[in-house]
Amino acid sequence: RISERFPESGLAEVGERVLTLAEEASDRSRAIGRPIKVLRIATVLLVASIVMAIVAMGITFQMPKSVPTLLEFVQLFESGINDIVFIGAGIFFLVSFERRLKRNRALAYLNDLRAIAHIIDMHQLTKDPVRLSQDWTPSASSPKLKLTPFLMTRYLDYCSEMLAIVGKISALYIQYFDDEVVTSAVNEIEQLTTGLSRKIWQKIMIMRSV
Repeated sequence: RISERFPESGLAEVGERVLTLAEEASDRSRAIGRPIKVLRIATVLLVASIVMAIVAMGITFQMPKSVPTLLEFVQLFESGINDIVFIGAGIFFLVSFERRLKRNRALAYLNDLRAIAHIIDMHQLTKDPVRLSQDWTPSASSPKLKLTPFLMTRYLDYCSEMLAIVGKISALYIQYFDDEVVTSAVNEIEQLTTGLSRKIWQKIMIMRSV
């Protein structure tokens, strides 16, 4: 619709990009939601190896022949605690690696949506309804106004529609992947697009009253 109304315009190119992001979002969200079997198998094997190594160390451990002093006991206890912490951190890193990998992919896709929302906003910045007023006088640096009131209304409406679509596309990335960080990023994009769309509708309402 944008290409038919505004052929060879920058807004039409942005619309093509939004269409591409929408077509890719469904497959991308499903791919993020699917388990990475190779990574899970590797994680299980590594964790099992660590556990077996700990068990083997426990089996082969020999108690000292003499009773350790308090200082030696404290040193052994501290060393044991440090080993447990490091081992636990290593296991947690391996177990959470898949989620962090998927999170990074989802955030990268969401950054593309955030960027396109700002690009849409940049296109509508110069579409100021005040310029349609009879009292408005352009300066030497004012951009040329080539749109009629009807076309400007349609232009702003298309921008508002695309912003709404961008917000809905972002929600697809939490359809199959439940993650707090990604959910927060999606909410931020929806708030961003809603705020930008509200600003555009204020312009449309002003035009209707001019």
